[in-house]
Amino acid sequence: MNVDNGVKSKNFRGADGETEHYIAVHVPEDLPFAEQLKLLQERYEEAQKELGLTPETAIFRRIFLSDALNQAAVVRETDLVREAPDNPVAVSIVQQPSLPDSKIALLAYHINGRAKFAKKRLSAKHLLLRKNGKRHLWSTRLCGGLNDLSAGAAEQTLNIFNDLIDTLADLGGNLKDHTVRTWIYMKDVDVFYKDMVESRNVLFSQQRLTSDTHYIASTGIEGACAHQFDLVSMDSYSALDMDPERQRSFLNDFTRLCPTNDYNVTFERGTRVAYADRAHHFISGTASIDNIGRVVHPGDVMKQLDRTLENIDALLRSGSARIEDMAHMIVYMRDPTDYSSIAAALRERLPDVPAVIVQGAVCRPEWLIEIEGIAISANDDFSLPSF
Repeated sequence: MNVDNGVKSKNFRGADGETEHYIAVHVPEDLPFAEQLKLLQERYEEAQKELGLTPETAIFRRIFLSDALNQAAVVRETDLVREAPDNPVAVSIVQQPSLPDSKIALLAYHINGRAKFAKKRLSAKHLLLRKNGKRHLWSTRLCGGLNDLSAGAAEQTLNIFNDLIDTLADLGGNLKDHTVRTWIYMKDVDVFYKDMVESRNVLFSQQRLTSDTHYIASTGIEGACAHQFDLVSMDSYSALDMDPERQRSFLNDFTRLCPTNDYNVTFERGTRVAYADRAHHFISGTASIDNIGRVVHPGDVMKQLDRTLENIDALLRSGSARIEDMAHMIVYMRDPTDYSSIAAALRERLPDVPAVIVQGAVCRPEWLIEIEGIAISANDDFSLPSF
């Protein structure tokens, strides 16, 4: 589906008939919040009908808000978040204004096919998906829910990761072998990013994640949850029954990008998880960087876009995919006035890829744009598990 009513979707149908759908929904900016919210729900429902998706196919939704402190409570009372007991959905809510000037946008993930799956709500923050004998853990809105600032960004980072680690342990998993992807949001990333990174470095060392064992694909970006005093919040995805040796590999092209630990940051540029008929490529937040860690094209957002897309394509090609395989993209922009030129360029270059463009400063002030997403490509190795 690629239409002009604010909805764009892309799907991947594997050899086993299982289809994955990503749906991006936008609304006009010249409406009050209540009307934007109502229209977004209507467009999302209509998109599901057109794609033949029942409510049970929904796995994950991320809702982007312009003012989470005031808007999240209203959104939580809608069907976007409120769930039937027999149909839980992992829902992320993050304050990152949708550009050019909307108060809300949506990215949704659905699975539709022959295989039956079961979803179970483990807690308010953790959803377990059982599918083809495998378990997938979607963790969203991980934060402290703080009422004061007694804990700084470093302590909050440890607490959030420990919540995930404890949940994984209860399910027989661990961070090193099973967590594939994290999304970390910080208020004022220019100030608090360093504290988060240093705290994560310590925790990863304790969890035996090193440059030799590899890290986790991740985005660390400006954003906020719906609690006034939380400086750090996180979403994550873990594949609990993944065989790391056979299914997981890591994406990089050292002719174009340096290892992240060259500048003391512990995340993977990208992680590939292979199944019998498909491979998922989790692309971390990627910017205009070269192979010795320098910012390329400072001050020129269009040239930074070019380099960013080239870097993503290089990462994907290292895993036998290409940028056209992107199932969705999230585009983070420091300066919202650059939106029009960036949006037009993406429509021209990747017209079939659903993209949500939001305001979110990147970890280095010189980076004007960062892009992340997931690519899905065909695979042909039936010695591997089915997705």
